[in-house]
Amino acid sequence: MTPDTAFPPTRDAGLARLRDFLPKAAGDYTRGRNYDLPEQGHPHVSQLSPYLRHRLVTEGEVLDAVLGRFSLKSAEKFVQEVYWRTYWKGWLERRPSVWMAYKGGLSQALDRLHVESGFRAEWEAACKGETGIDGFDAWARELVSTGYMHNHARMWFASIWIFTLRLPWELGADFFLRHLLDGDAASNTLSWRWVAGLQTQGKNYAARASNISKYTEGRHRPVHQLASDPAPLMGPPHPPADDAPVTPTFDRSASWVLVLTEDDLSPGFVLDQMANPPLATAILDGAAARSPLTVAPHVTDWTSAALDSTCARYADRLGPVTPAPEDLGAWARGAGAAQIVMPYTPEGPARDLLRARLADSDLPLVPVLRDHDAAAWPHAKAGFFKFKEKIPALIARRQGLSLAS
Repeated sequence: MTPDTAFPPTRDAGLARLRDFLPKAAGDYTRGRNYDLPEQGHPHVSQLSPYLRHRLVTEGEVLDAVLGRFSLKSAEKFVQEVYWRTYWKGWLERRPSVWMAYKGGLSQALDRLHVESGFRAEWEAACKGETGIDGFDAWARELVSTGYMHNHARMWFASIWIFTLRLPWELGADFFLRHLLDGDAASNTLSWRWVAGLQTQGKNYAARASNISKYTEGRHRPVHQLASDPAPLMGPPHPPADDAPVTPTFDRSASWVLVLTEDDLSPGFVLDQMANPPLATAILDGAAARSPLTVAPHVTDWTSAALDSTCARYADRLGPVTPAPEDLGAWARGAGAAQIVMPYTPEGPARDLLRARLADSDLPLVPVLRDHDAAAWPHAKAGFFKFKEKIPALIARRQGLSLAS
């Protein structure tokens, strides 16, 4: 099964997957979420991540559906997983230098591939799934062929990459970004840092053969193949957190153009705030910029198709659509706009592309935050466990706003 048939790149497919998963979001997910069972179709997890990452289906919609059926206590584990994504985005958004540091570390590691033949051979073996390590090789091949990997397997894979194979974590994070349909700058970068011991500093994640055997139901048993008791990697302290971003004040009646990136493919919340439709819409697809290396065609094709499906969904509200203008400012002025408005684009490849395309623009840029992010990101100041304490209040706030509307 190819990635596009397993995960059709449309909102309808994401909503169908949510409906199918919904009965399992409480007890079944709580009991079975750690089991990596690809032959059974990963039956205990939602596999919503490609849709959530691109916001073909939003976090708020998933939370509303789950908590419309189950209590927060019953569905607590799944709700926390949804908020992990929110937390990672908020944490990185407030510390953008961590994304830049990852790109710098990746550049250095890629340079080594050009001059160290032995190092390159080890990296290639890991990427091809030819290391001889039970489990690891199967996960590498699954990722390359399907664009998906179970979350628990991602943790095991990252730990083996870093501590057993002793490869730079940045190259592993890049391998994921090049192949995951749900490849996301915040979740991917910070999860790899967490496994390495850089995110929760001094505390790393060590893959264990017994744990792998248990949660693959004996399918993989890498006994005596893994590093035992590896020490965490060392790194600089976290930079101080910037203030959480807010939507700037702007004129909802002024002429405007819309910019869409793959980071938010449900732009109705922006369109609904404006007095008039946009004069035109530009599409910026950052998928190919996820890596300095070639991004897997299934990733770029999927993202492109998801953007196309969004344009078709909102065809009567977008005006003329232009793919990837080289100079966004000139394009917007040519359309007669007084401002450029868009769903907030967080740190990552699309944001980097946006900066480059707006370098010479003097038009106001208005990145509009979703209420979900605006409420949660101020709490992404420290570790997840402190953030987790805020989840009941965030849910109550969300439900209160829904009732008020």
